[in-house]
Amino acid sequence: MIDSSAVVDSKAEIAENVSIGAFSIIGPEVQIGSGTVIGPHVVIKGPTVLGEDNKIFQFCSIGEDPQDKKYAQERTRLVMGDRNTVREFSTIHRGTAQDQSITQIGDDNLFMAYTHVAHDCIVADHVTMANGASIAGHVHIDDYAILGGFTLVHQFTQIGRLSFSAMGSAITQDVPPFVMVGGRPTRPHGINSVGMERIGSTPEVTQQIRRAYKILYKSTLKLEDAIDAMEEIAGECTELSHMVNFLRNVTRGILR
Repeated sequence: MIDSSAVVDSKAEIAENVSIGAFSIIGPEVQIGSGTVIGPHVVIKGPTVLGEDNKIFQFCSIGEDPQDKKYAQERTRLVMGDRNTVREFSTIHRGTAQDQSITQIGDDNLFMAYTHVAHDCIVADHVTMANGASIAGHVHIDDYAILGGFTLVHQFTQIGRLSFSAMGSAITQDVPPFVMVGGRPTRPHGINSVGMERIGSTPEVTQQIRRAYKILYKSTLKLEDAIDAMEEIAGECTELSHMVNFLRNVTRGILR
């Protein structure tokens, strides 16, 4: 159902069972998949692809031009997967030619009110960004990460799988998988054992990650030596191997 007051460009591709609320504007080169609900007063600018069963609440801006002074109207995209929820007043921008020309959102993510996803970000699956959380350009967020309310993330930072930031965190370096951070200045504060339990991690896996955390943060080892020590105990623990691989590919150092 498309409200009579909505403005939908003739070059937009809208699936038959999409709902578009009052006074929303859907621009050219926008594709909206089956079952997606667009609330009132939403603006979606293309090129943008929204998958199926997404819920975009009122006053959101989706697929707008990137906030980058280098942007010169190049053709860039936003691609969003399925079953994402984007709450009131959130903003998600397209990519830039200086990166891969795409901002990419996976599946089953929750963007609470007033969140911001900048240009060229990659947000994987099952990520939660609480109210007011904002990520700058080129940030990558892995599965099941949680950004607490009003968390700010510096550009080019990587946020690891199942990591957790407390409200008001200012993240300026990479956050390893499974690690909780918070405070001012933002520092590590243990592992996200509750989050691991919620997705079915066994106590044995959690204990392995806890051992790795102690090596990384409680020992006097340099980072490279700590990574080597973690790799030695990884064995067949997929989660710990993932953590090691993340640490070997950090781009801004880690919060430590």
